[in-house]
Amino acid sequence: MTNRRELPESPYLAAVSGRKPSRVPVWFMRQAGRSLPEYRALRAKNTMMQACFDTELITEITLQPVRRHGVDAAILFSDIVVPLRAAGVALDIVPDVGPVIDHPIRTIADVKAMKPLEPQQITAVTDAIGLLVQELGDVALIGFAGAPFTLASYLIEGGPSRQHEHTKAMMFGETDTWHALMTELTDLTIAFLQAQVDAGVDAIQVFDSWAGTLSLADYRSYVLPHSTRVFATLAGAGVPMTHFGVGTAELLGAMSEAAAHGGPAVVGVDWRTSLTDAAARVQPGTALQGNLDPVVLLTGWPVVERAVRAVVEDGRRAIDAGVSGHVFNLGHGVLPATDPGVITDVVELVHTL
Repeated sequence: MTNRRELPESPYLAAVSGRKPSRVPVWFMRQAGRSLPEYRALRAKNTMMQACFDTELITEITLQPVRRHGVDAAILFSDIVVPLRAAGVALDIVPDVGPVIDHPIRTIADVKAMKPLEPQQITAVTDAIGLLVQELGDVALIGFAGAPFTLASYLIEGGPSRQHEHTKAMMFGETDTWHALMTELTDLTIAFLQAQVDAGVDAIQVFDSWAGTLSLADYRSYVLPHSTRVFATLAGAGVPMTHFGVGTAELLGAMSEAAAHGGPAVVGVDWRTSLTDAAARVQPGTALQGNLDPVVLLTGWPVVERAVRAVVEDGRRAIDAGVSGHVFNLGHGVLPATDPGVITDVVELVHTL
């Protein structure tokens, strides 16, 4: 394992570790790309998959929002399907669609044919992390992976889905196949995150983007044990770990239980739930991340400023209610139409509050 770098001045690491930061830390999901013209210039010459397996491009795209916006954390430029592709799953990221799987997994034979993730398959990622920790100075680097459930939903459906029919049919009707697949994907997620930790990331985030499609009872039965194993296995790394999903208001307590098995625990909150309400649902000692509605950034500055101030104030109330810290973020990712100048202005505003 790499020697963990010390970042005593990092507001982000202070907030997620239960210490008092020098200022409210801020970063944005999907800040590396999408809205930035410098990112679009690079992507015009490379597909998403090419960019995700190119050390220089990963490094450059990760650094772009740090240079432009002055955010308190960089998130590694990658995609949740990168470890699937690296492990041999035939897939591509189709523009305006998302990940598309050539041969969806529907049977136990499909599950048994899956291959584990080997370190040499993701050297572009780990080499980029090595370069980034040298470049970033006191800015924390967040690594990430998709959670087993969200990876399973892509693999089973064959791509993005609104209803997750095939996924839930396997989950409810072929439970043994479901848990076998989730076990494989948990191993894959752990391997991908462990490689990032060994390469030097300062924190990690687990994206369970589609977990909000489940009831709390189903989440506890079919997903929570596997997500918990991800956090529990990585606990020894000693890095803060964030658990995030969209539409997960009813699941926040259970998601914080999973994260609490790791190091310092953080739960990401989307814009549908106030941070104060989230504080009442998560485990004691959990920090919160969020939760400005990304669409607000498309409105005029007076609306943006009011909304930003409201989120920061809500975060303060959440801390008063018992959470260990607050990191300002969006409730989901930056939308492609967002003016980068507005993002920079939001960072500056948050840092003054």
